[in-house]
Amino acid sequence: MNTAMDMMKGAMSMKDSPMQGMDMMMMSDVIEALSACEQACVMCADADAGEGMARCAGMCSNCADMCNTMMRMMLRPNGMDMAVMMSMMESTMAMCRACSAECMMHAEMSEHCRLCAMACDQAAMALEKMLGSMREMMPTM
Repeated sequence: MNTAMDMMKGAMSMKDSPMQGMDMMMMSDVIEALSACEQACVMCADADAGEGMARCAGMCSNCADMCNTMMRMMLRPNGMDMAVMMSMMESTMAMCRACSAECMMHAEMSEHCRLCAMACDQAAMALEKMLGSMREMMPTM
């Protein structure tokens, strides 16, 4: 069974890969943070639905979907377009931050919201770090 990192390393062995030169360990960290965030958001959304917290549940569901889509994009090196990837990273980061802010409003009364907010913050920080690294690699215009 291949891990995401094994698949990325295989893809990176191609000389003409559009992701050549990217920090694969950083990318692996982002994927792990996104996966943790997706899982925390799904659990929080499910718990919130039973508590009558529709806005929080909706935010968590949207965040989980965006994290999943972001991970899938990162695992398709041959379909990568740097500008699109960076835009999606910024959007996912914004969603993670918005979800975290919503969950933090309930964190004192709800452990699942507190944990979800933490996972969202971790994903946003990992994305921000990766995005900064990608911007450094971009040629100046």
